[in-house]
Amino acid sequence: MRSSHQIELTAGVFLLLAIAALVFLAVHATDRGVASGESYELTARFSNVGGLKPRASVSMGGVTVGMVESIELDPETFEARISMRISQDYDNLPDDTSASILTSGILGDQYVGLEPGGSPEALQDGDRILITSSAMVLEQLISRYMFNSDSEGEE
Repeated sequence: MRSSHQIELTAGVFLLLAIAALVFLAVHATDRGVASGESYELTARFSNVGGLKPRASVSMGGVTVGMVESIELDPETFEARISMRISQDYDNLPDDTSASILTSGILGDQYVGLEPGGSPEALQDGDRILITSSAMVLEQLISRYMFNSDSEGEE
């Protein structure tokens, strides 16, 4: 009887450790953001954001420097307005920095890629990135290719 009690206790402890490990992994896997006290906000406007989602990463040179905070439609220009939180460690981005919506891999997640310019002036909290490149939507590329190949065959 004693050994049955030990087995149950050991199984219970193992189960609790497994649950704690899963909770730990879930918290660290989803916490990709930048703390609001250590960051500043930038905005950018795009004609098409594709499948970009809030909390997507903002990276420069393959290094994550921030995250997308929100995506809204501007009612006046009908462009998507993206608000990004950039880590305070990267507070010297030139004001002619460009932003592009990129895809990691062929069909991977979309993210915002920043390409620094050469201006001596730095972007400040609340500034807008003026040079942007919208997302390439796979369906649009395929339809353009099909349309172009059809018109070439008719000539």
